[in-house]
Amino acid sequence: MPEATDTATDQTEAGVVAKLSTLDRWLPVWILAAMAVGLLAGRLVPGLGEALGAVAIDGVSLPIALGLLVMMYPVLAKVRYDRLDTVTGDRRLLVSSLVLNWLIGPALMFALAWLLLPDLPEYRTGLIVVGLARCIAMVVIWNDLACGDREAAAVLVALNSVFQVIAFGALGWFYLAVLPGWLGLPTTGLDVSPWAIVRSVLIFLGIPLLAGYLTRRLGERARGRDWYETRVLPRLGPFALYGLLFTIVILFALQGDAITSQPLDVVRIALPLLIYFAVMWAGSYALGRAVGLGYGRTTTLAFTAAGNNFELAIAVAIATWGATSGQALAGVVGPLIEVPVLVALVYVSLWLRRRLFAPSDPALEETRRA
Repeated sequence: MPEATDTATDQTEAGVVAKLSTLDRWLPVWILAAMAVGLLAGRLVPGLGEALGAVAIDGVSLPIALGLLVMMYPVLAKVRYDRLDTVTGDRRLLVSSLVLNWLIGPALMFALAWLLLPDLPEYRTGLIVVGLARCIAMVVIWNDLACGDREAAAVLVALNSVFQVIAFGALGWFYLAVLPGWLGLPTTGLDVSPWAIVRSVLIFLGIPLLAGYLTRRLGERARGRDWYETRVLPRLGPFALYGLLFTIVILFALQGDAITSQPLDVVRIALPLLIYFAVMWAGSYALGRAVGLGYGRTTTLAFTAAGNNFELAIAVAIATWGATSGQALAGVVGPLIEVPVLVALVYVSLWLRRRLFAPSDPALEETRRA
């Protein structure tokens, strides 16, 4: 009997995969190609990085900012906002997310940075800042690709945004100035205004969230939910991945020279990041399973805990220490490692679904992939 169930599940998943677009099916290839194009362009085209970074929104290059907005808007347009109350009532999910994001995540990055980069204070500080910047942007893409709970992702991203405004500055002071002093370690300052964090949240979450909400609200009011989800969403959906690939190309073009000219430094920075993403994702996934969350919310919990807000981390590093600082380079290496690792974890999550959770309804699966 178990063999028959596994066979049926395999056939269901094979059918879903067969219906994916070429862009979805070959996503890891496109992402690696986008990274390579960006790195080569930044290395080979004179002045490209300076030109792309000449205009910035809240410390982030204008092309990157536009890519992030295009990337997030279609996913947030898919959220069924009338179902958010089912998420806000799930205390297991909300408490687990707060503990993972604001207690365990920053503490783990602090420990890894000091253990693995004790002789490189600039990179170490940059990594600690990355650990403090909880994800509010790209996580919606990873969650959607892994068939996580969109409504839960919207709530947790909003929750992270609120806590980011409240806690980022205080946690930065604690992990860079107070805790090292208690442990007899060198201390570092972090001068970042709460308003800078508010602006980052309003730009990179508020704009696409409002646009997504209004698109669904007006679309459903004009023609109904069935029309909106069968006609509008399939046309909007691909733009999320177009925005993702565009963002990756621009991001790596901006720092292509720094990354390729300092390969050993990049390797040193990459090691704690690899450990961090793996530990946070696996631990969060295990916690979601242990507290009885279903596949969708377990997946959402794992990706929202493992991802980081590299836009904010890079902006803070540039504003505080300068664009050519080691702290800024550490922030840039963050997505260099995060993107391929979390893409791989999308496939790990889908693989675990059939082994740890009951098979999903194929109709629901196709709706999530719309």
